[in-house]
Amino acid sequence: MRSKQVRSWMMYDWANSAFATTMLAAVLPIFYQSVAASGLPNHEATSYWAFTQTIGMILVALLSPILGAMADLSRRKMAFLRVFAICGSVACMLLFFAGNGDWLYVSVLFILATIGFSGGNTFYDSLLPEIAAPDERDEISAKGYMYGYIGGGVLLAVNIVMLEKWEMLGFPNKLVATQTVFLSVGIWWLLFSLPIFRHLHDPARTDRKSVSYYTKQGFGRLAQTIKRVKHYPELLKYMVSFWFFNDGISTIIGMAAIYGAGMGIQTSHLIIALLITQFVGIPFTYLFAKFARRLGSKRSLYVSLSTYIVIVFFGYFMTTALHFYILAFLVGMVQGGSQAVARSVYSQMVPISRASEFFGFLSLSSKVSASIGPAVFGMVGLMTGSTRLAILSILVFFIIGIILLAFVDIEKGRKEAAMEEDTWNTDASGGKGIPVH
Repeated sequence: MRSKQVRSWMMYDWANSAFATTMLAAVLPIFYQSVAASGLPNHEATSYWAFTQTIGMILVALLSPILGAMADLSRRKMAFLRVFAICGSVACMLLFFAGNGDWLYVSVLFILATIGFSGGNTFYDSLLPEIAAPDERDEISAKGYMYGYIGGGVLLAVNIVMLEKWEMLGFPNKLVATQTVFLSVGIWWLLFSLPIFRHLHDPARTDRKSVSYYTKQGFGRLAQTIKRVKHYPELLKYMVSFWFFNDGISTIIGMAAIYGAGMGIQTSHLIIALLITQFVGIPFTYLFAKFARRLGSKRSLYVSLSTYIVIVFFGYFMTTALHFYILAFLVGMVQGGSQAVARSVYSQMVPISRASEFFGFLSLSSKVSASIGPAVFGMVGLMTGSTRLAILSILVFFIIGIILLAFVDIEKGRKEAAMEEDTWNTDASGGKGIPVH
């Protein structure tokens, strides 16, 4: 049964990665500018798309810690995950009806899908400590990312064929083919979510509380979490390190296509490079997990973050599509593995009974911090007139992240989490309750 739970957990990454590849990175941004916002000037369409993403991320950042605390209190992680997954997948399906001039309709649905994707991942990530022992989490977390690379890559490849060969496939025009692509993402997401819905279950409920009760308690526990982070010094040090290097990784992911386009690389090459990253990530994410198991989580993070420094330098000197392909290959080598190990390390240093709350807090803080990297990139580009210098500015995030990581004692962090878990647990027969420090 446990192996089924683990496989089902990993399949959810396969399911929702379709949104990350097709909707976030490849198809929807182009559709938004060329079709949905076709009646607007280009600069307005671009701005509206940026505002749409910003609103989605802000809402996720505000909701994640609250809902995480509610899920821990109600012990209903799977129930929350179902709601978010269904919300996201249905929003993708409804984009089938989007057409020329429907930029507001597309924006609203994209925001809902983003909430479904990112909000659901808060509960998905927090299930890791419940299905895997501490020494298994690096490998299982990495396999989840590997499944995501496969699932997202396979559907993206199919979607590209649908868009490029729409006449051969019987679509009346490319617009209908694109609308069907959006429908396929929603169906894919929902269909491959069924295993986790079936094999992972919330504990039986002994009592039922109102939504208002959980909302109030969720806000209260969020405030307590913020106050109590200081009682997890190693976790706090790791979180600060994570904010920096995750910001660097997120900025590279978000700005790579724009940077490449600014270098004169054609859209077709950019899409091929995205596929290279996806499929290179499949074996390398798995190999990275094996590597982390032998070398240790912390050292493996050093290796991956150092590779990102090489990637940034290589990007500075990039001039051709071939260079961009090499860059995509290097990113594929370390992207999934570094994110998987980072998630695993965090899961080892939080108390299991409050995992959703702490993952929600990480979601909030990391999304806030992740806005700094693109801002720095943009500011340096505007001040210097050079996107090459802008890409170099991302180095500071990796360097600071590595330096701060050196001060983190992961083993000590595990012990702190275990001690706090014992302190926080409440005796069902009327025991100790929540302590005051």
